[in-house]
Amino acid sequence: MGCQTKIAAQIIDQGGDYVLGLKGNQSTLHEEVDEFFTTAAEADFADVLHDDTEETNKHHERLEVRRYWITEELGTLSETERWKRLYSIGLVKRECWIEDRHSVERRLFINSIPADAKRFAHAVRDHWGVENRLHWRLDVVFAENASRVHKGNAPAILTAMRHLCMNLFEREPSKLRMSQKRRKAAWDDDYRAKVIFG
Repeated sequence: MGCQTKIAAQIIDQGGDYVLGLKGNQSTLHEEVDEFFTTAAEADFADVLHDDTEETNKHHERLEVRRYWITEELGTLSETERWKRLYSIGLVKRECWIEDRHSVERRLFINSIPADAKRFAHAVRDHWGVENRLHWRLDVVFAENASRVHKGNAPAILTAMRHLCMNLFEREPSKLRMSQKRRKAAWDDDYRAKVIFG
């Protein structure tokens, strides 16, 4: 949803830079970037001007290695002019070991930033952090994954309501945890009015 030409243009027009994850809604571009990095990796990035970096994190029984590659070589891509100030493409490969389980995840990106792997890694990490915090809160505080509502527009409506509630609770200045704010709003009419109306 976030990887759209209009969004990229708006970000640039407002003075920002973008690092946008490629997904199914940009299938041709996704395939072209995937093919580029697959071919480059098979040749160990010989003759490909790029920057790369690696991060390793170990927490308890979990080992995670993230590798980042970024390049300004866009010659194999079609329709690059559709993306305002498209400057580089990137690949992140995340390998995770938890006890005897091993998983590999690859994510592809288009960027308005130059080929600086550390900057690219920082942008991707920040995005994942925001995404992970959001999903964790929706699941833990609002039990989104336990919802049995799956038909029609109801799932989208409930998701919008959960997001609205989360934003209202974040604006409420007390030091309570979000789960405590949610519980208190359910029990206390005055507090609920304070959350809703500020």
